[in-house]
Amino acid sequence: MPVKVLLADDHRIVRDGVKSLLEREGYVVSAEASDGQEAIRLALLSPPDVAVLDIGMPMLNGLDAARQIVQKLPAIKLILLTMHAEKDYVLEGLRIGIKGFVTKTHASEDLIRAIRDALRNKTYLSPEVSEAVVEAYQGHHDLSRDRLTPRERQVLQLIAEGRSSKEVAALLNISTKTAETHRSRILQKLDIHEVAGLVRYAIRTGIIKP
Repeated sequence: MPVKVLLADDHRIVRDGVKSLLEREGYVVSAEASDGQEAIRLALLSPPDVAVLDIGMPMLNGLDAARQIVQKLPAIKLILLTMHAEKDYVLEGLRIGIKGFVTKTHASEDLIRAIRDALRNKTYLSPEVSEAVVEAYQGHHDLSRDRLTPRERQVLQLIAEGRSSKEVAALLNISTKTAETHRSRILQKLDIHEVAGLVRYAIRTGIIKP
């Protein structure tokens, strides 16, 4: 049976290009998503063998979508496409079970190899990502320490996308007061003092796209 792949990226032209690449290699793109929440829904509806997720998607980024997918469907092999080899997110992704990190600049060369390795239960990292991991190791980066919780990172993403506390509360089904509490904790943890700073941080770390 052909390998089924869930493909998630908010840019249709990127999805079309990756889909064409995968189909040429004999894979079947069984579902396509344009944001992290949709990716989770489609994965639960019809579990693929492999999920290829862009890390910088709206509503819920690829890393946090992958976290929820792997918790509910651990057999799915997860691969992240990223523009950034940001070590905090690479290390966290490896910790939660991501089987491949592929930079978009080398996706055409690396993605098929990443999928093949993932299906053999191996891990594949693009060269830039491998370099970030080595730097983190040499710098004694603390893998167990995440500055933000998954919920805080989701709130950060929505704030950086321009959502108000009321909108964040409605989207996440929490109270406005809870949303504001999350916002305050995020500012404190990151030592950032205004929304513009949160936006810059979210762009720099690949949570949202410029």
